[in-house]
Amino acid sequence: MAQKSSVAGIAMAALLGAAVAGSASGQSYPVKSIRMVVPYPPGGGADLLGRPIAQALGDKLGQSVVVDNRGGATGMIGTEIVVKSPADGYTMLMASSAEVALNVAVYGKMSYSPERDLAPVTQVAASPLVLVIHPSLPARNAKEFIALAKKRPGEIGYATAGAGSPHNVAGEWMKLIARIDIIHVPYKGGGPQLIDLLGGHVHSGFLVLPVVAPHLKTGRLRALAVSSLKRSPAIPDVPTLDESGVPGLDVTQWWGVLMPAGTPRDIIAKLHAEITEIIKLPNVKALMTDLGAERVGSSPEQFGDFVRAEIAKFRNVTKQANIRAQ
Repeated sequence: MAQKSSVAGIAMAALLGAAVAGSASGQSYPVKSIRMVVPYPPGGGADLLGRPIAQALGDKLGQSVVVDNRGGATGMIGTEIVVKSPADGYTMLMASSAEVALNVAVYGKMSYSPERDLAPVTQVAASPLVLVIHPSLPARNAKEFIALAKKRPGEIGYATAGAGSPHNVAGEWMKLIARIDIIHVPYKGGGPQLIDLLGGHVHSGFLVLPVVAPHLKTGRLRALAVSSLKRSPAIPDVPTLDESGVPGLDVTQWWGVLMPAGTPRDIIAKLHAEITEIIKLPNVKALMTDLGAERVGSSPEQFGDFVRAEIAKFRNVTKQANIRAQ
């Protein structure tokens, strides 16, 4: 009996020791620099938001947070790097809606599953797309645009940053609900899309607010509606498509932080607490305003539920509209 008791005592001591070590590890995190993978080139929304968050997070944690831009394949190359990284808290993803929700719907096969392979930390911010037109098109609002499209089926083009992009989904969703026939004109990115819109070579398009804001002020482009269910505080006089005869349309560009699946919960909780405080800082709030974005700061559970809902929504819309990435 004494021998059995001794063996049991040793086992219990080992378990307690492991628990204490795990707790100490969580408390001492981080002990080295953290990599923040931005799955796009420098200058985009994820990069612009990620850099000040990385700087402030490094200051709070006492370890540097290094931004690593890994663009390509609509964000999937950088995301795959994070998915394949150790789940030890030292690699995070500054993601946008495409590689976490939309790509699941528009690509037949992906090398990862956002729901299975990523652990949500928090949704940082969200911003609607803006439906804009060249002023040569005789429409003052979205209702007039829809009426004009019905009078001129197959004549009006709408520009996007590419097939399968959020801009494309917004356009095709609008076509379905409003029952209009407008032509998708895909470009290889937002730059060429904007140039042709400004030149009047294409009639309309969906773009993010920071890109079009300067041209709305000069009158070179006209904003008709935003693609979210509520108006943007940055352009409160511009109605939503939902208000304008396209009920239910809701396509937003959003950003959030995720980790490899299996990252310890105490580390996720710590990062969540720090990041949700960072996005309240004046310089980060000002940047969000410039991006036409609103702060979110959801819990990991709320963010996970949101991602699942976004995936389901996009699957439904892309199936109905037959949208596929090229």
